[in-house]
Amino acid sequence: MLPHNTEIRQPTGWNSNSANSTMSESVLNSMDNDERDEMSVQEKPTVGWIGLGNMGAPLAERLVDSDYDVAVWNRTASKADPLKARGATVVDSIRELAAQDVVFSMVSASADLESVLLDPEKGLLTGDNVPKVVVDCSTVSVETSGKVREHAQSRGVQFFAAPVSGNGKVVAAGKLSVVCSGDPETFKVVKPMIESFGQSVTYVGEGEEARLVKIYHNLLLGIYTQALAEILVLGQKSGVKREAIMEFINNSVMGSIFSNYKTPALVNLDFHPTFTPVLLRKDFDLGLTEARKYEVPMPITNLTRDIVESSIGHGFAKDDFATMLLVAAANAGVELTSEQADVSDGLEGDK
Repeated sequence: MLPHNTEIRQPTGWNSNSANSTMSESVLNSMDNDERDEMSVQEKPTVGWIGLGNMGAPLAERLVDSDYDVAVWNRTASKADPLKARGATVVDSIRELAAQDVVFSMVSASADLESVLLDPEKGLLTGDNVPKVVVDCSTVSVETSGKVREHAQSRGVQFFAAPVSGNGKVVAAGKLSVVCSGDPETFKVVKPMIESFGQSVTYVGEGEEARLVKIYHNLLLGIYTQALAEILVLGQKSGVKREAIMEFINNSVMGSIFSNYKTPALVNLDFHPTFTPVLLRKDFDLGLTEARKYEVPMPITNLTRDIVESSIGHGFAKDDFATMLLVAAANAGVELTSEQADVSDGLEGDK
């Protein structure tokens, strides 16, 4: 269930009652009579899911726990076992998901999205049958998203962008945020499903706006992390514990959900990966591509991108991107150790 303060930015003319149980009128009108009859008796749309990585698995789990009929596919089939145990159906091929009303995808990069949706031999949108709606939750380029959208439209499929902010623990705590763009009528269809992911759903436009907003968000993510790393290393050299600095920040106007749930990593050096520097570098490259396109100077962003690259060069490619702290420490000649402090990530007690 969503908290009472959930914020939904709704398009003009929104009628939330039309989205409570079945597909919206415009999407229903695109179906033949048999499809409309079948949909009209369904309490909820059937759901397909592609990609069960660090984010895909917990998101698909939220849909299963919200009583949706979910079928899943993952390249490594064994990763689907926990969802199967919770009631999901596991399919052997992506194209088997075409029988579902709405299919979600969550993959690592633009090339992966093109592979699972547009591959001529096995892609979801290149077979004889296709779903009516595809929702992609990945962080990919505007160009790739536009390419997929164009192909989807040529097959009569509504393609909707819904990239997310958070990690698996944030999903489990019900605090995930989602930014959406695409056809407003399709938003009515997918809104209840997306709401099950977390606390905030923001609709930002009818095209690729959600891709841009998510990329900009991740630029801030890296810049903010680097700023935290620098002040924590400065504190270390001046004799102030990282725990004390983070406690003050988290309880100040500068605190955030992010600063709270990164506190264990920054204080106790727990770098179990939630988001790697390789993925963050990819998002910085996407953002800086947009900056060059629109001729917007972004000196701090460029410098932070190089620092993320340095983190990879230091051997932290498979660790959490909060290892930027270790790079800042090395640059200052400081060797950090865990403070072994009893610190919270701010997510306990939520769901």
